[in-house]
Amino acid sequence: MSNYPHPIIAREGWPYLAVLLALSLAATAFCALWSIPLWGATLFVLQFFRDPPRHIPEQPNAVVSAADGRVIVVGKTHDPYLQREALKISVFMNVFNVHSNRAPVGGLVKQRWYFPGTFLNASVDKASLENERNALWIRTRDGYDVTCVQIAGLIARRILCYVDQGAGLYKGQRYGFIRFGSRVDIYLPLTAKPKVSLGDKVSASSTILAEL
Repeated sequence: MSNYPHPIIAREGWPYLAVLLALSLAATAFCALWSIPLWGATLFVLQFFRDPPRHIPEQPNAVVSAADGRVIVVGKTHDPYLQREALKISVFMNVFNVHSNRAPVGGLVKQRWYFPGTFLNASVDKASLENERNALWIRTRDGYDVTCVQIAGLIARRILCYVDQGAGLYKGQRYGFIRFGSRVDIYLPLTAKPKVSLGDKVSASSTILAEL
């Protein structure tokens, strides 16, 4: 299955691209040499806000990655949102990854939490509880509870989430965006079987993180 309801360049990046493109063109007309840094910035923003189509596995019990990046945590821990022991899988996004966030499972959003916080490097463990973050509690049709947490990073200062309590999500659905480097934590039931290891590179919607 494939899913792509949005343009190739994420809509969150349009204002940045419009301003940089206008400045680059103006600088080019005035002095081509001076325009080089602006064109460089334009290309960086263009690649940052790319949002390519992705294949979504049809396997019913699959938990897919909510973000592009590298797996930095796989293990048992305490889920601070649902107050339970859980399997935690974390994906770190650097500034060169796609930053569009996708639903790891399909289901009903039972609750949403937003916490203002600091902007530590998102790759460190304490960022999970100290950085600015937005968490969704999703209950699947089979009754599994999954917590999906967007976490701002050292450079990322803006979390965008387009769903709230009561919304229905399908697996792989685009539901948010984090600007300029960040992290996503997934908390799963302890019965879930991880399918990734530390250091693995993953793709949002396409890579299976675990099986419920």
